[in-house]
Amino acid sequence: MSRPLVPGLLAENTTDERFLGHVVHRQLRALTEKGSRHVVDVERTEIGDCWTIKDADRVGCAVLELAADCHLICVHNDHNERGKAEAVVKLLAGRGLTTPVIPLVPVRETEAWLLADRAVWAGLRGSDPDRLPARPRDVEKLQDPKPVLDAVRPQSGRRPLGDYFDYIGQNIDLEALAQVPAYAAWVAETEEALKGLGYL
Repeated sequence: MSRPLVPGLLAENTTDERFLGHVVHRQLRALTEKGSRHVVDVERTEIGDCWTIKDADRVGCAVLELAADCHLICVHNDHNERGKAEAVVKLLAGRGLTTPVIPLVPVRETEAWLLADRAVWAGLRGSDPDRLPARPRDVEKLQDPKPVLDAVRPQSGRRPLGDYFDYIGQNIDLEALAQVPAYAAWVAETEEALKGLGYL
């Protein structure tokens, strides 16, 4: 008999939701397949109704709504809103929420994480993976990853940018992504939350 695990996510915008929704689901599957004594059925990531660019109270209310259906919730913010995810966690702890809420915060922007795996870009015809940093961990040293993302994606027959967030989220090598320090920190915190919930 399998045990369900439903992750929730609040992110800054639609493209972040598209990338991180896949990554959260895949990473939880990888963690539970490797470390659980149980068969864990990781369900698709539930996306909240509020973007995290809103104020902490509204984000907190959206987390509480997700908590009714989810076992753990990730709250994403980019660097310029870094403190908001932590503020939401503190706010909800004060309200007695027992569902783990895990900040998911890149050093700069989510777009940097899309650039961590050269091989996934090399598999896209017309892309230019030579524009990527040599090591996955170096993507977070980019002052502005958005122009790099624009330059690396195929230039002819261009699909909407959001399609790449979906594709990379579904196919990025999680081991390459785990070499990015901020992502590795999120994985470690998520692992601890799964242990606390009895999944690992």
